[in-house]
Amino acid sequence: MRQSYVTAPAEPVVQRRVAVDSAGEPPILEPVSSSPNDRGTPVTAATPRPTRDHPRGASSSETSAPENAVALSSGRIKLRRALVLIAMTVMVPGSAQLAAGNRTVGRWGMRVWGGFLALVAILVLIGFSAPSVLVEWATQPWLVQLTAVVVVIAAIGWALLIVDAWRIANPPDLSRQHRPGFALLAGGLAFAIMGGSVFAAGTLSSHAGMIGEVFGGGGETEAHAGRYNVLLLGVDATVHREGIRPDSITVASVDEETGRTVLISLPRNLQKIPFPEGSPMRQEFPAGFDCPDNECMLNAVHTYAENRHDLYPDADDPGLAATIDAVSGATGLNINYFALIDMAGFEALVDAVGGIRMDINQAVPIGGGGQKVESYVGPGEDLLLNGYEALWVARSRVDSSDYARMQRQKCVMAAMLNQLDPVTVATKFQDLAAAGKQIVRTNVPPDQIDDLMKLAGGAQKLPLRSVMFTPPAITPHDPDFARMHQMVADEIAVSERLDAERAEKDGGEKAPEQSPETADAPADESPADEPPASDAPAADAPRDEPADAPPADPQPEGAGGNTDDLGEVCAAR
Repeated sequence: MRQSYVTAPAEPVVQRRVAVDSAGEPPILEPVSSSPNDRGTPVTAATPRPTRDHPRGASSSETSAPENAVALSSGRIKLRRALVLIAMTVMVPGSAQLAAGNRTVGRWGMRVWGGFLALVAILVLIGFSAPSVLVEWATQPWLVQLTAVVVVIAAIGWALLIVDAWRIANPPDLSRQHRPGFALLAGGLAFAIMGGSVFAAGTLSSHAGMIGEVFGGGGETEAHAGRYNVLLLGVDATVHREGIRPDSITVASVDEETGRTVLISLPRNLQKIPFPEGSPMRQEFPAGFDCPDNECMLNAVHTYAENRHDLYPDADDPGLAATIDAVSGATGLNINYFALIDMAGFEALVDAVGGIRMDINQAVPIGGGGQKVESYVGPGEDLLLNGYEALWVARSRVDSSDYARMQRQKCVMAAMLNQLDPVTVATKFQDLAAAGKQIVRTNVPPDQIDDLMKLAGGAQKLPLRSVMFTPPAITPHDPDFARMHQMVADEIAVSERLDAERAEKDGGEKAPEQSPETADAPADESPADEPPASDAPAADAPRDEPADAPPADPQPEGAGGNTDDLGEVCAAR
């Protein structure tokens, strides 16, 4: 008998569609009681999976704190990464690109940076072992200009690497509150680097421009009898008169080994000046620069030769060439170089170095010469003079003689020499360069700047000696040039003897060098009997004059009488 089976009816199944939860998780399929389908199989219905952030039975307010903490931590990590990338680029350009960006760019950036560090190390080594090499390079205008261009190009590349590091940091991933500050930081650093490079390039360009404009070259580079003789001419460009008439005429005779300097001041009203052999002016004035109206003074030589270009056809400045010949004839020295200084622009030079310090023992009027005396400089010790005050100390003629003015000019020059130290020059170079281009012109060649700078450094450590051709030793309207030559030679001999004694004390041996030969009276006397240096002129020596000689002519306007007290006028600090 065939047995039959009866299937019990299944519960009805109702299929429910449950939406995917907010986290995107697939639904969980679970069997539910329902009516059977047409095949009699149970049907599973979907029930939602609990979300990760919102467990079953938990509200959104209960889970918001952990979510915010995770987001805050992620934002800080991204910001820290961005700052590290910027810092890497600032300290080692290219390192950020090598770590997280274009590796090729990063490698090139780091190679350039490594080359720069190696170059700096080499320059520092040269600076300690052979500083003259650096100075020689620094006095080549083309090399300085090339360096300025390289600095700007390198800075542009560095700034672009910082911008690229900002890009690599992916600013959109940063939180909104961090994006503006990070952009300002990156932009500020790039701008600072570009600004610094522009400043450095400007300083280098000023340096190159000053070398090209001021140091024209053409002077005699060989020392004469172991000395460099530099003619310093102060010209007052504010005075409206025919031609250029130097108001300050000084020769700085510098020892080529030690830098010890002798300043020789010549009065501008010196007459009957002899010209050396070979000078075109000697053909015009074989008996000396003299004329009936007594206008043929030392400061008029420039104007005369400027009107006679035929005398110096090959000279760029015939008046200056004639003045050099005149000073050579008056002192018996061969002049190597000249420096023409505009006394009016001298104010800018003093201000550029922050002023000079001097002792002013006699009050100096500010004004005069058609101007009202508005005030006085000094008296006082260790006075800090600005450019305007220093200019009047050097040029004022009111209530004083030309010789007192010469002494003040010497004090001003000595103060400038003492206070122009390397730190001042380095920190105020742009101001000095701007002032120098306006007021100074010289025939010192650029390749001699190094030697002269070393000599200037030696001169700062040694006291200046001086010679002044003033009454009663020398009468400007009727000077004894043989005696003037002897005074110069004797003072130089004393200077060289002091160098020899100093060398012996230091354990070296430096024989006294031969005194420079003079045009009319060579110096053969030993310096052993010379008196100590003094700012006052040498005492008057006996002169072979008849007993019934007529009295001397009155002194020219502005000339003083006895000038033995000129050392009390001022002193340099």
